[in-house]
Amino acid sequence: MKYILVTGGVISGIGKGIIASSVGTILKSCGLHVTAIKIDPYINIDAGTFSPYEHGEVFVLDDGGEVDLDLGNYERFLDIRLTRDNNLTTGKIYQSVINKERRGDYLGKTVQVVPHITDAIQEWVMKQAMIPVDCDGVEPQVCVIEQLGGTVGDIESMPFIEAFRQFQFKVKRENFCNIHVSLIPQPNTTGEQKTKPTQNSVRELRGLGLSPDLVICVQDVSSVYRVPLLLEDQGVVSYLCQRLNLPIERRPRKMLTKWKEMADRSDRLLEHVSIALVGKYTKLADSYTSVIKALEHSALAINHKLEVKYIDSADLETTTLQDEPVKYHEAWQKLCSSDGVLVPGGFGVRGTEGKMLAINWARKQNKPLLGVCLGMQLAVCEFARNVLGWEDANSTEFNPESKYPVVIDMPEHNPGQMGGTMRLGKRRTIFKSSTSVLRKLYGDVEYVEERHRHRFEVNPELKHHFEKKGLQFVGQDVEGERMEVIELEDHCYFVGVQYHPEFTSRPIKPSPPYFGLLLAAAGKLQSYLTKGCRLSPRDTYSGSSGSSSPEVDISELKFPS
Repeated sequence: MKYILVTGGVISGIGKGIIASSVGTILKSCGLHVTAIKIDPYINIDAGTFSPYEHGEVFVLDDGGEVDLDLGNYERFLDIRLTRDNNLTTGKIYQSVINKERRGDYLGKTVQVVPHITDAIQEWVMKQAMIPVDCDGVEPQVCVIEQLGGTVGDIESMPFIEAFRQFQFKVKRENFCNIHVSLIPQPNTTGEQKTKPTQNSVRELRGLGLSPDLVICVQDVSSVYRVPLLLEDQGVVSYLCQRLNLPIERRPRKMLTKWKEMADRSDRLLEHVSIALVGKYTKLADSYTSVIKALEHSALAINHKLEVKYIDSADLETTTLQDEPVKYHEAWQKLCSSDGVLVPGGFGVRGTEGKMLAINWARKQNKPLLGVCLGMQLAVCEFARNVLGWEDANSTEFNPESKYPVVIDMPEHNPGQMGGTMRLGKRRTIFKSSTSVLRKLYGDVEYVEERHRHRFEVNPELKHHFEKKGLQFVGQDVEGERMEVIELEDHCYFVGVQYHPEFTSRPIKPSPPYFGLLLAAAGKLQSYLTKGCRLSPRDTYSGSSGSSSPEVDISELKFPS
């Protein structure tokens, strides 16, 4: 096993995640099996209880793990499926060591940071690096470790630094490499690049016992798809091949060719499509990272440049009209000028009335709408209020006394404890209708498996009231008790999903619910469905393939196993 440790200096948020993902991508393009581990020094067990304003979105894995958004980058770049233990936190390490101490595993010894915590970190990394993450089930050959959310020198990251100082000797130099990602500021006054902050950062890292083999400074690029290409151009593969004695096949790297095609295409787009993202956490784009990526993947697949209009849902409410009329009218102007509407997931009552107003507008104006998780639940509430005439209809999350509780908490939900108590991870959804638009977009399959993260669900006892009026529950869980997908009859695209399809979207294989939203927003959905789910040749990724089906082209572009 070869280990590549990626550390960061000078500032946090420098881009370690993208560099780690890109290094993994170019190594995978050489035929290697690559896995990834993210280390976060916070004491939380996982990211599940964070506000999105703390660390960005909470990314959900197949096994229900609630993890840092960087694991989403790894999955999208490398087209792999990770598990909860690929995200290592201080909380997880201390919990495992304390559990061992309680069981008596340390035989009465004093339990200390060194050696017990540092040994636990090394054991965790070595064990997790062996877990297959590709669909072929082959054990990985390279493990990319993004260490230290934040920067070198933070007090909470010291046990991890010490662990890897020891680790480099345990696994031997030829199997361990350290890449340091740093900031090179360029003051406007002189226009000269300043390397002193990087020198100080490297000096500090060396003082702690780790010597970087490679210091990466990548200039700003037009799209993240260009970063692997930039690293390849700078000879990173050749260096790693020599430094780690990698068994790289000498052959044309088709995967990077497709990345270049994707990056070039992204830069050339002329037609625009705008999507209004009506949410609660719109002040920080990282709160909706996977949602934005899913929209970008779909827009790229139909050859359109994406414009996302962020709208704080509370600004659409009448209370804002009274308090801040300018903000209210600006929000409505953004909504009304968009080609489609997306209402993503979220928690808490703030802004829910505004989301329902946006859903109501999209339904009445025949504008494409996709509601995800809470967005689907609110679409049901809006329909109940304004079509069924149940003025009091609501979710029991927001109004436990509602006469019409159209959204209720699930029986297994434990209100006494927040962390890890939701319906989490990959679940199967069965399509109940053969004419469902979403079913066709998925390739006319009988079922799909997508990732969930919710505590509340649509009340199944009220289902028949909605279906009489045209709101169809076309997808349900295996038992037929949970409502998973809604579609409105006689509407261009009014779809809600209880799951989070954005978590499995890939650059070359966009998520079908998002793909449908973009097709409808660009006015291409009906022709796409009429042609048997085929795009026109100019909208496909590779004109040389002779095929105009995105599935064929996209499958051709899938990363090699």
